[in-house]
Amino acid sequence: MIDIFFVGFAILSIVGAMTMITVKEPMYATLGLLISILSIGGLFALLNASFLFMVQIIVYAGAVLTLFLFLLMFLNIKKDDLPDEPKKYLLITLGAVLMIPVNLLMFKALSDLPNIHMELGESDFGTIKALGMQLYTEWLLPFELISILLLVALIGVIVLVKQKSKKEIKR
Repeated sequence: MIDIFFVGFAILSIVGAMTMITVKEPMYATLGLLISILSIGGLFALLNASFLFMVQIIVYAGAVLTLFLFLLMFLNIKKDDLPDEPKKYLLITLGAVLMIPVNLLMFKALSDLPNIHMELGESDFGTIKALGMQLYTEWLLPFELISILLLVALIGVIVLVKQKSKKEIKR
């Protein structure tokens, strides 16, 4: 039964990604991205990675796509406003054809693996506790460096906005 759900979520993910790439209407492309993000969340749920599933749904499908939809509605981008891409489908097909050797190599490597029954090693795989323990023990320094980088970027945005607002006041 899980295999059926896996295949369904994988197909939905691919269909959503292809919709996002091929559709010219920006709103439909965003909805294709939503389908892809939700199906990847379903794949996380099949792995019993409850935290990653919730982050995928709440952060990406909720917050990020809400931001995308808000920007599309705010900017009122129409299909006619977008540039004409006459070779779009040719480039997509070329990219897909170029990926065939990579996919064949992956299938060959997977077929050479021994045929064993694979299960998740630990019972707490994907839980918040296991993720937190990894993050704050082995990955503490990179985690803190990224938080400092995000803080510097936030301060930089505030400084740029303040400078821009001062220039507008002087006019």
